[in-house]
Amino acid sequence: MGHVFGAFTVLVCALFGVVITANGITVDVNDEVSIKSAARIVADGLMNYYHGNESGRIPGVFDGGYYWWESGAAWGSMLDYWFFTGDDTYVEVAKEGMLFQVGTDWDYMPKNQTLSLGNDDQGFWGITAMMAAERNFTNPSSDEPQWLALAQAVFNSIALVWDSQYCSGGVRWQKFVFNNGYDYKNSISNGVLFQLGARLQRYTKNETYGYWAEKVWDWESTIGLIDNTTSYVYDGGSIETNCQVLNKIQWTYNMAVYMAGAAYMYNYTESDTWKTRLDNLINTLDVFLYGNTNVLYEPACEPSASCNVDQQSFKAYISRWMGATIQLAPYTYNTLFPMLTTSALAAIRTCNGGLDGVTCGYTWLTGTYDGKYGLGEQMAALEVLQSQLIPYTVAPYTNDTGGTSIGNPNAGTGVLGSQTSSATSQTKDKAGAWIITCVLSAIAILTSIWMAMDGKGEAKKLQEWIRVESNYA
Repeated sequence: MGHVFGAFTVLVCALFGVVITANGITVDVNDEVSIKSAARIVADGLMNYYHGNESGRIPGVFDGGYYWWESGAAWGSMLDYWFFTGDDTYVEVAKEGMLFQVGTDWDYMPKNQTLSLGNDDQGFWGITAMMAAERNFTNPSSDEPQWLALAQAVFNSIALVWDSQYCSGGVRWQKFVFNNGYDYKNSISNGVLFQLGARLQRYTKNETYGYWAEKVWDWESTIGLIDNTTSYVYDGGSIETNCQVLNKIQWTYNMAVYMAGAAYMYNYTESDTWKTRLDNLINTLDVFLYGNTNVLYEPACEPSASCNVDQQSFKAYISRWMGATIQLAPYTYNTLFPMLTTSALAAIRTCNGGLDGVTCGYTWLTGTYDGKYGLGEQMAALEVLQSQLIPYTVAPYTNDTGGTSIGNPNAGTGVLGSQTSSATSQTKDKAGAWIITCVLSAIAILTSIWMAMDGKGEAKKLQEWIRVESNYA
């Protein structure tokens, strides 16, 4: 009953008032200055969870029991905040944290994360690096890894572990054979590869990346993880069944990672095919809108108040990627922006908790703080609120529209090569693409031989994963 009353209150406020007050936070979503002022309060709250810049702490990592990937995602939220608001308060600390976590090979695979590193984990850091390139975030010094090259390194290293032996393709959830979940192929791990490929193609005009984006989409569709009838995006499948039995749970970020990737592909290709695919995904958004309120929620766990720490951050990504979709495919504005506005109004009403009176809660359906707080909750509120600044900002940059980040198409492949600016060296980038293709082919052959010799003896079972996920099925 509380959810229904809260949702009704949110709907009334959205219809009859654009000024929402939650203790110290007041926002008028029709006023740029007001949105920026409110976003500053929420961003400060997000950074309250960060202590990596303090003596004896680890730069780049948020404390509090959060997995490494969420720290990478949080820096993406702060990059958006800087870009949308122009506030450079956290620029240097974000830059330091992002560079500290690149690992010895400059590919966002630090050795201390090996025991829990998933392709999706690495992918979220790669997406943040791609954001830095597209946003013209402060470039590192010449002796440090560059944002575009880091995104390319992550893309390449994930593409290199494409596995055709099981499920006719796809990348596995986990990076290493000893990780629990190595037997699982999921939409988010393949989705970050898809989205990075789409974004790198648009940024560099190197269509090898687009080829891989098409390849991932075709695999997801063929295997049924993107339903060809409904366009629902399901979670994944196990190699134990050759992905013939799918886990059809739906998460906001699974759909959204493909929606934004499709928008990037449509923006670059201007093809009817990608417009249709994008439209079909947008048509599934009703799954993630509560009743007739137009407020985003996580249907797989939010109604039962059972979302875990990771899942409490998922609404940040759907909010971010709905905003990106609007920028890349402006015709979607009239459909998507009202959803973001209603959700932003609902989210800000939850930011009246904590000792400071402005801490944001998790569910946006109650009309007030629900007692749940943390990095994910604060990220989600920040992303959906700052999405209201989209009308005042420009689309992500490319090499041709002002992007200045330096790339290395060989990054992450183990092939030696200096970092080169693909903005001025398209020939070198195409040569790099040829190298990537050769290396990928060689690795695929070697991987197939190794797996044939190894069989299933080393592969971890999914018993613990299934036990956890069954709570949300």
